Amino acid sequence: MKERPNPTTVLLRNGDVHSPADPFATAMVVERGHIAWVGSEGAADSFADGVDEVVDLDGALVTPAFTDAHVHTTATGLALTGLDLTGTATLAEALGRVRAHAAARPADRILIGHGWDADRWPERRPPSRAELDEAAGGRPLYLTRADVHSAVVTTALLDLVPNLRELSGFSADGPLTDAAHHAVRTAAHAAVTPAQRTEAQRAALARAASLGIGSVHECAGPRISGEEDLTGLLRLAAEEPGPRVVGYWAEAVASAKDAARIRELGAVGAAGDLFVDGSLGSHTACLHEPYADAPHTTGTAHLDAAGVAAHVAACTEAGLQAGFHAIGDAALTAVVEGVRAASAKVGQDRVRAARHRIEHAEMLTPEHIAAFAEFALTASVQPAFDAAWGGEDGMYAARLGRERARTLNPYAALLRAGVPLALGSDSPVTPLDPWGTVRAAAFHRTPEHRVSVRAAFTAHTRGGWRAIGRDDAGVLVPGAPADYAVWEAGELVVQVPDTRVANWSTDPRSGTPGLPDLTPGGQLPVCVRTVVGGRTVHERPNE
Repeated sequence: MKERPNPTTVLLRNGDVHSPADPFATAMVVERGHIAWVGSEGAADSFADGVDEVVDLDGALVTPAFTDAHVHTTATGLALTGLDLTGTATLAEALGRVRAHAAARPADRILIGHGWDADRWPERRPPSRAELDEAAGGRPLYLTRADVHSAVVTTALLDLVPNLRELSGFSADGPLTDAAHHAVRTAAHAAVTPAQRTEAQRAALARAASLGIGSVHECAGPRISGEEDLTGLLRLAAEEPGPRVVGYWAEAVASAKDAARIRELGAVGAAGDLFVDGSLGSHTACLHEPYADAPHTTGTAHLDAAGVAAHVAACTEAGLQAGFHAIGDAALTAVVEGVRAASAKVGQDRVRAARHRIEHAEMLTPEHIAAFAEFALTASVQPAFDAAWGGEDGMYAARLGRERARTLNPYAALLRAGVPLALGSDSPVTPLDPWGTVRAAAFHRTPEHRVSVRAAFTAHTRGGWRAIGRDDAGVLVPGAPADYAVWEAGELVVQVPDTRVANWSTDPRSGTPGLPDLTPGGQLPVCVRTVVGGRTVHERPNE
């Protein structure tokens, strides 16, 4: 990735600078798009006359900018600018929003919405096709479930996809999954105009910047968005100020020619949502044992161990990062067995050096975790999933039963084993919300899976950079890219998972840099400014 030019040399002072270079730092100098110095207020005096700009932080907190390691940018923007059903309390409310959106967008060729979750509605069912036809006024409508692995559609959209009824996952009146869902998604996205797509991408990147996010990993692919969507997004990010965009293209690689094509698209890896399975919410995550609330199914397998092995071996030999979407325990077993087979073919050292990554990795066993550590696989995970669907009475428990649900998203065990973590949102599945993501990891609904705020924060800043092979970024030390955010935050503290941690680590004299108090129920930090490569990409308006 190219660094963005920095027009000025800036001294920031009179604040709190979160840096391992100096745990008590109050000032920082940025020069030519990189961190030049971090230190104390007294030492800052010597820099004041030699810089182009001095910023008085007035007690604000400066941290590395966040990296959201799993985003679908256009879909996020469409939800921000269009029909978002997230949080609807009833089926009737959802249908009402569809009617209002259809009336407000009379010129759109297709209506696209996201976020319904029938498990949260008293009706306990998704909208029927007839209800959607009426609410949309007979127009094409594509409406994804909260997990984006199934969708309900109108008859007018069905009519745009030849032979749809013959594809796996088709339902005469219920949500579409598997191949049928992928087919209608392709048709829906094809109907989005270039202007609509660019509007959505700008909206998503602007929201990310306003939340202190300096980089996003775009998880694109032929079954998700399309080549024009990815290349257009990368072009937009290169031409306009905003967060950095790192692109992934989820297509299987079998040869050096395939790998070259991935690079030609501008992607850094054949990874992201290369599906090994689906999702728990849509009963398509692949399990070893049947679902508790659907005992007739164990989900859907899209790739087996042999397919995983072929992809990992080809990518490793081409010097390309590989990766997969894997949620269920059977899917993760296929990933581990496939990576092991690839390692036997091309060499374990080469596999480890490639830093292949697994998205979601929710239903891990101790054996899976050990294999992740053995092969240096990055776990790209979304703590907000647990916040939304975990707990004794959440969706996970409904799908799997409480005993299996308690095993999901074992972040503490991953860190103990030395598995690299990169945190993200999978937006629009869960919203862009970096401090909320850190809070969700630190206050996991299953206490034994909790990690410290500091560990979660590191995984959401430096972890995203490490996931793309950059060990020199995501931290405020001299020489690192000047990607940072300025926050209004309360008292800084050191929060740990439980009181068994030695008191000394939370004592200010220990030299452990503090972070905002993220105790649930409290206010999260507010972003004042976001800077990428020394260039301001968001500044909160004066109030």
